[in-house]
Amino acid sequence: MRNRIVVSPMCQYSAKDGHVGDWHLVHLGKFAQGGAGIVFTEATAVERRGRITHGDTGIWDDAHVAGLSRIAQFVKSQGAAAAIQLAHAGRKASMARPWFGNGPLTQADLERGDKPWSTIAPTETSLGEGWIAPRAFQPGDFQTVLAAFRNAVRRAVAAGFDIVEIHAAHGYLLHTFLSPLSNTRTDQYGGARENRMRFPLEVARAVREAWPAARPLFARVSSIDDVEGGWSLDDTIAFARELKALGVDVVDCSSGGILGSATAATKTLVPRVPGFQIPFAERIRKEAGIKTMAVGLILTPQQAEEALQAGSADLIAVGRAALYDPNWPAHAAQALGADPQMEGWPVQYGWWLTRREGLLKKLGLRK
Repeated sequence: MRNRIVVSPMCQYSAKDGHVGDWHLVHLGKFAQGGAGIVFTEATAVERRGRITHGDTGIWDDAHVAGLSRIAQFVKSQGAAAAIQLAHAGRKASMARPWFGNGPLTQADLERGDKPWSTIAPTETSLGEGWIAPRAFQPGDFQTVLAAFRNAVRRAVAAGFDIVEIHAAHGYLLHTFLSPLSNTRTDQYGGARENRMRFPLEVARAVREAWPAARPLFARVSSIDDVEGGWSLDDTIAFARELKALGVDVVDCSSGGILGSATAATKTLVPRVPGFQIPFAERIRKEAGIKTMAVGLILTPQQAEEALQAGSADLIAVGRAALYDPNWPAHAAQALGADPQMEGWPVQYGWWLTRREGLLKKLGLRK
């Protein structure tokens, strides 16, 4: 990695039958041009039924590899590491795209051609009124989903990705197994924390075995459910220790999302302020002895650098800040004095920009 800045997975809801297109290439490619150390594709469904919406990207079919490979190769050509997040939406699958309501599919969605499909989850409990009730996992479903993750890893290797991340956060399938609010099973996959962790750890084991040993494996978690009686930070620390024992290299420390459609709910126990999740990354890093990635309202280079220097995290992930400024990493390097000559910019940009800076200095508009 050329630096410790990561562009987080950010769903674009713009794929066609799971296939990425030019939008995804440009969307992700500009972050690599902008100087990030790692660029993540969005949550990529390991099963067709594991999509959040009809517009989700997929890796459940060998036909998806070519488009993903095009993105991975371009990202790497610009000096960034190419990463992919493997996901299964569970009971949050089969919903409307955010700009069409971000909730259960409506008649208007059906008229657009977005028809609902059946979903699976630890239990038959839906997200709430109006949402599709999932089918509870049966014995055969565990092996089916494990096989889907293994095959997704095989395709990620074929596509040329450097890093894989398992999505176990935000109320999606693996998170719903972890949380006592969504997992009320009474068999070996429910009840005590050790049982609720069982299937997510089986997925982590399967992915680690299928993913080349020399390549890093990340896992995104909701550090807390941020709901009374839910998954706690102590639970995440215990989970992180188990992930480390299986060969996971980095825990990506997000939070929330277990109830409702949004990741960051409007009513929360922890106030949404700049850097509000950094303390999660710090405590998990120290108490589980594993590398962590901090994410969530990290807005300025100074804020990011302070977290790294304090030992709160090993990596800093930006999402919406990168949407607002795709060159956030390059600007951070300038702001922190790490690249005064703009040598980290693509040469096609740096050649022009250094001359612009020289002119601005002559005009007294730059120091």
